[in-house]
Amino acid sequence: MHIVITGASSGIGEGLARHLGKPGRFLSLVARRVDLLTELAGQIPGETRVFQSDLSQTEQSCNWLPDAIAAFGPVDVLINNAGVQIVDPATSISAEDGESLLRLNVMSPIRLAGEVARQMLEQGRGTIVNIASVAAITPTPFMAHYSASKAALAAYSEVLHDELAPAGVHVVTVYPGPVRTPMEQAARLKLTSGGKSNFVVGRIPTGTVERLAVLVENAIQRRHRRVIYPSFYKVTWTFRGLSQWITNRFAPRMPL
Repeated sequence: MHIVITGASSGIGEGLARHLGKPGRFLSLVARRVDLLTELAGQIPGETRVFQSDLSQTEQSCNWLPDAIAAFGPVDVLINNAGVQIVDPATSISAEDGESLLRLNVMSPIRLAGEVARQMLEQGRGTIVNIASVAAITPTPFMAHYSASKAALAAYSEVLHDELAPAGVHVVTVYPGPVRTPMEQAARLKLTSGGKSNFVVGRIPTGTVERLAVLVENAIQRRHRRVIYPSFYKVTWTFRGLSQWITNRFAPRMPL
C-alpha cells in the first residue's frame, strides 16, 4: 500500500506517518522541512521516501508526484494534511500572508487531490483524506483566513466524496478540533497572551494526534466519510447555529 502524507514533518502529519508507517507499507512523506522528514523517516518501520516541496507555492503541489509513483507505484491513500494557521485580527493580516495561507490550505490540496483522483478512477479504487478543521463548521474569531480555507477544503472534499464513491474511490473529510500539536500550542498561547480568556481557552476539549491517527485509519479501512474529533465537537455538525453562537459569545478577544 502506497500512502502519501503532506505536511508530515510535524503535528498531525507526523502522527499519521508514525501510525500508518507499518511494515509492508510504503510512505511518501512531503513537506518543506526536509531535515525533519528525513529524521522521521528513519524512525518508521515501513519503507519511506522523503520529498521536499513548499506547498504554499501552488506550482509545487504535484511536481514531486511522478517520483513518488516511480518509487512505490500508484497512490493508494492520499492524505492532504499540510496547512498553516494564522491567529490575528483579519484586518491585521497582510494580503501576501493571507494568500500564501490560501494556496497552502486550499489550492495545493485541491490540485493534488484532483491529480490523484484521476489516477484512482483509472484503477477503480483508492482513498483521499482531506484534513479540514472544526473551524470549517464553526468559523472562529481571529482565525478568519484559516476558517475560510478549511471551509473551502471541506466543501470540496464532501462533494468529491459524492462524485467519486460510485466509481469505487473513497474520500474522507476530517474535522479536528483542538489537538495537541505545535500549531495548536501556538494558537493557544496567542489567544491567552496577556491573560485574555484563560478560563475558556484552558478548558476546551483537546485531543491527541495518536487517537486522531487511529480514527483516520479506521475511516480509511471502514470507508467512513467523515471524522470529527474530539467527539465533543460532533455537536458542531448537528447544531451549527448553537455552536456558532457559543463560539462567538465565549471566544477570546484580541485588540484590532
